[in-house]
Amino acid sequence: MSVKDVIKNSVYESLGGGTTMTVRTVALILLAACLLGVYIFSVYRLSGKKAFYSKDLNMTIAGMPVIVAAIMIAMQSNLLVSLGMVGALSIVRFRNALKNPLDLLYLFWAISAGIIVGVGLYMLALALSFLMTALLFLVDRAPSAKAPELLVLRGTQAGIDYASLYEIIKRDCKYYKEKARSTRNSETEIMIEIRTGQKETLLQELGKTQFFTQINCISHDGEFRI
Repeated sequence: MSVKDVIKNSVYESLGGGTTMTVRTVALILLAACLLGVYIFSVYRLSGKKAFYSKDLNMTIAGMPVIVAAIMIAMQSNLLVSLGMVGALSIVRFRNALKNPLDLLYLFWAISAGIIVGVGLYMLALALSFLMTALLFLVDRAPSAKAPELLVLRGTQAGIDYASLYEIIKRDCKYYKEKARSTRNSETEIMIEIRTGQKETLLQELGKTQFFTQINCISHDGEFRI
């Protein structure tokens, strides 16, 4: 038999041959993927923010390692199946918007765990899961500061004493910066970014000045990078 015949036979076997994996190996891969899915499900449930938590998304994340591991088993069994899988997956489009950007990390984690387990690298998948868990909880405990508040003042243009205004703000605020000032129909609106621990005192002192017809202090719900 020539080298050419050997190459032809190997190509034919890869195109039409079945998987060389035993039933025990396939069952072990799927079981490992299932356990990893349950583990990621638990981590997401514990670390996810309550305002953005979605049980349906968490169930999707839990089932993804099993599906991806099964796809990897099929792709290893047959070259035609591999090409078909690549073609089918390349045209899939997911249009469901994620509420929290962190959900994308869990989705990639679940997909990566399924791929790694699907090729039989159990220890690598286990190490990845433990490392990701430690990283997520460590980063979540990192200190963060509150975003500055926004002070919105509205009053008549001629009645505002800016010297007295900024004297009060300077006394009660650790940080302040005027962001915008607009005038319409003799009424002026001032927007000042502030950071203060004496908000009640500041609002009371601004109310006593009688410069303004309306005083608003707007807080941001997010976090500010240190």
